[in-house]
Amino acid sequence: MDNAPIIITATMGKADQAWADRMRQAHFPPERNFLSAHITLFHHLPPMHWPEIKSRLSSLARENAAPKAMLSDVMFLGRGVAYRIDCPDLLMMREELADDLQGLLTPQDQAKPRLHITVQNKEEPAVAKALFAELLSDFEPRPIEIKGLAAHYYRGGPWEFIQDWKFSGRR
Repeated sequence: MDNAPIIITATMGKADQAWADRMRQAHFPPERNFLSAHITLFHHLPPMHWPEIKSRLSSLARENAAPKAMLSDVMFLGRGVAYRIDCPDLLMMREELADDLQGLLTPQDQAKPRLHITVQNKEEPAVAKALFAELLSDFEPRPIEIKGLAAHYYRGGPWEFIQDWKFSGRR
């Protein structure tokens, strides 16, 4: 059995994924940029519970339509910059999964999530502040397409894809 922690993300539509990857490529420190842009829902789930996690993710995707989401703001992270995502339906799904996995969550995953796409992190604060001002200056909220859910193993560097599920329900 694999012992690497499991990360759960929401997946974006192709155009939004390509845009977010371009933003990350342009602004993330290159020596640390080994992931595609992503929307993290859970940072560290125990791999020994993979069958249960897989079953719940499959059910959530099957029972729910793709949620409506908005890229709503630019967030200053101190040493980085991200785009905030408002998506109440995705947060409800995450809360449902968190309830199902009660007792298995790390403190970070027990905290209230702030959905976002990080485009810069672990940068000098002055560089991050300059990018924040630049991105904020012409930012306009817009819809962002959320297509499904995905699971990955975390092995200290690039993530290893496990599986993804497309939303197909009509909830």
